[in-house]
Amino acid sequence: MRKALYPGTFDPITFGHIDIIKRAAKLFDQIVVGVAHNYDKKPFFTAQERVQMLTRAIKGLKNVTIQDFDCLAVDFARKVKAKVIIRGIRMFSDFEYEFQMALTNRKLSLETETIFLMPSESYSYISSKLLKEIFSFGGDVSGFTPHFVKEMLIHKSNNK
Repeated sequence: MRKALYPGTFDPITFGHIDIIKRAAKLFDQIVVGVAHNYDKKPFFTAQERVQMLTRAIKGLKNVTIQDFDCLAVDFARKVKAKVIIRGIRMFSDFEYEFQMALTNRKLSLETETIFLMPSESYSYISSKLLKEIFSFGGDVSGFTPHFVKEMLIHKSNNK
């Protein structure tokens, strides 16, 4: 079985993330989407809320599961028995960081490979950080994320 891990913070999920997940699901028998706790990034949503968003967003993809994790991605890949880590690259500026991370992961685990997937051109400029910034200034994020994520952003902001 060809199994891959797509790790990330997903704070919140974007159409770019969903595009990568759907495309990866066609390439692998099973995809585990790993929601990193990533305390350094100070996520807006809890890991459980991000798992909930992703679960709803990928509903219908039978070979995709969502799990949160609180360790190195390469260690989580080992834990879920994934031999491949998928990383998304939106722009050339992402490549340097992702390349460095892939080489580090290879040093930590020779049995784990990293592959890079690019989202469709229509999603290549979208990032969770940009989405949150637009939202924080009252901008419309409908073109960046599913409607239910926009509703969760509104609800969470009103309850802070």
